[in-house]
Amino acid sequence: MEDTKMEDSSNQREMSHEEMPETHSKGGLITMPFIIANESFEKVASYGLVPNMILYLIKDYHMGVAKGTNILFFWQAATNFTPILGAFVADSYLGRFLTIGLGSICSLLFTEEKSVCRAFFNTGPACSPGAILFESWGGMILLWLTAMVPQSKPPPCDLMTQTCSSPTSAQMTPLFFSFVLISLGAGGVRPCSLAFGADQLDRRDNPKNVRVLESFFGWYYASAAISVLIALTGIVYIQDHFGYRVGFGVPAILMLLSALVFFLASPFYLKQQASKSLLTGFVQVIIVAYKNRNLTFPLPNSTASYHHKRDSNVVAPTDKLRFLNKACIIKNPEQDIALDGSAANPWSLCTVEQVEELKALIKVLPLWSTGIIMSINLSQNSFPVLQASSMDRHLTKKFQIPAGSYGMFNIISLALWVIFYDRAILPMASKLKGKPVRIGVKLRMGIGLFLTCIAMVVSAIVENARRKEAIRSGFQNNPTAVVKMSAMWLVPQFCLNGFAEAFTAIGQTEFFYSELPKSMSSIAAALFGLGLAVANVLASVVVSITDGITSKGGKESWVSSNINKGRIDNYYWVLAILSFINLFYYFLCAWAYGPTGRQATKVKSMAGR
Repeated sequence: MEDTKMEDSSNQREMSHEEMPETHSKGGLITMPFIIANESFEKVASYGLVPNMILYLIKDYHMGVAKGTNILFFWQAATNFTPILGAFVADSYLGRFLTIGLGSICSLLFTEEKSVCRAFFNTGPACSPGAILFESWGGMILLWLTAMVPQSKPPPCDLMTQTCSSPTSAQMTPLFFSFVLISLGAGGVRPCSLAFGADQLDRRDNPKNVRVLESFFGWYYASAAISVLIALTGIVYIQDHFGYRVGFGVPAILMLLSALVFFLASPFYLKQQASKSLLTGFVQVIIVAYKNRNLTFPLPNSTASYHHKRDSNVVAPTDKLRFLNKACIIKNPEQDIALDGSAANPWSLCTVEQVEELKALIKVLPLWSTGIIMSINLSQNSFPVLQASSMDRHLTKKFQIPAGSYGMFNIISLALWVIFYDRAILPMASKLKGKPVRIGVKLRMGIGLFLTCIAMVVSAIVENARRKEAIRSGFQNNPTAVVKMSAMWLVPQFCLNGFAEAFTAIGQTEFFYSELPKSMSSIAAALFGLGLAVANVLASVVVSITDGITSKGGKESWVSSNINKGRIDNYYWVLAILSFINLFYYFLCAWAYGPTGRQATKVKSMAGR
């Protein structure tokens, strides 16, 4: 959920910098159902695949917990990283319409089914009769095919000999390729959808323009939250009760509807042209600063020696990270400056604004890095699913919560806290003090990091109790047995992580937005998405190291496929210790950063009095 909220917020701010079309003949409210439906179908389809995927890899592909978890970590990392590439491609080359369209199609590509069977499963006509209802391949349809075609997976385990054959390379290829296509599809849809919708409504000559956009953003985020809840409940329920053939088929149909709905309204869309990307500007500053590394700095107050935009208030760079200032030094005005005042070659001369934007980005990176550990904790989806599947999940005698649906408590707690904080706590505090009250952004980030520490401590304690109950019941060698312990004991850790995300994730995004220049608003959400991607990769590293160290000498790994023999509680304690170390690292970074922009302004104002 987190990787989706922050990417969408980026586009909201980014759109205000684009040149709006003169004509009002296209766009408008008529396009809203198509854009919101496209994003909603994509979210339901993609988020619905994640919770039970670890069970699919273990039961159908005979993978160990550590290997399956690492694969999912890398998949999530790719899904969180591709929106950054998608935003770059949309801004610099294709524009948002084409990027969203290609992203939807990438999750749903068509080819001939018999060719797929021969290429991946080495079965020619055997795939044809009735097993596959239509000719398709790619993204979610390819994942659905792995559930439909028996040859795409290793044969069932031999119950007599208790042996299981490993999947072959030919069987793993379509599975991995489906993950790649789904990630690429998310990279096209998620970073552009919100801003593309805002493009259709943004009328700056309309006195009610701000209210119209505010209403759109509210409905957009509401649909996003509802979509994720449907994915974590409805899709997971279908997979549990009707199997993966139906459970993977429904997301594939939803992805097809997502693409069809989006293209259906193509004649009505306003389609913005691509423009220059900030990422290109950052690369230019680094390259030009390196080229000019031997140049001497101009004399103090010699502003004419630096290249800046016309009518800019910033005519000279700051002294921080001074080596980057060489990127905007004018060596030869006649050769370096074009007739219109711009740089003749942007790869030889940059503006002061470009240099200062890169400095601002570098300055916030240490505080950005403090959120990675929390993202690692939030990405622990596989182990809670395995825990829940071995616990009593019944709410009534006939209804039980699917093991993969407990992540919904994370989203529910986040949403409830945001509403309570915005509509109750702040208004009440402001009324009591007689002036507007707000909690500082750095304090909120610190509270969130503390809560994620407590969440991992609670996770370790609950798992320790579950494991003891399993051993006491004689289930040490039977990881699929259900112990007499309610799975609702897992809810507190999800709620704590939801509160942590509400404080730190939202706080970080607000911090980036307030501290970075307005021209860098798109980078704010890109930073958060990049943090999620880095966290997924590091989470895989932590699991691999834990598995390698604890399984030495033939010992049972802490992250064993048999969770009753393993020690997932100890693994949680490792994450808790890392979280507490990260909390102190955050204190250091927050102290070194100094006052935020708003705090600095307040200090200057008080000093002026």
